[in-house]
Amino acid sequence: MSEFVKVAALSDLEEDTPTRVEIDGTPVSLVRTEGEVFAINDICSHANVSLSEGEVENCHIECWLHGSSFDLRTGKPDGLPATRPVPVYPVKIEGDDVLVSVTQES
Repeated sequence: MSEFVKVAALSDLEEDTPTRVEIDGTPVSLVRTEGEVFAINDICSHANVSLSEGEVENCHIECWLHGSSFDLRTGKPDGLPATRPVPVYPVKIEGDDVLVSVTQES
């Protein structure tokens, strides 16, 4: 069963500007773009750096260190040097509350 946790106010999220939050020890980058809010693990799968410090464009987030880009919907990389996806998490919007679940289902 997934447990959703309030992590931000929708009104506080700027368009195309990643926001780092931590949920039960898991670093998450929240991104409001193209009319949706996405939650993706904040650590690049290629280098141990924060994706929330990168740029957002066309529903992708780019790692600032080496330029790998990840699809915010799937976590899949679409540019080297990263070859492994990063986890993405379900998001729910309730009023102005942004809720995310990082609970792994088996």
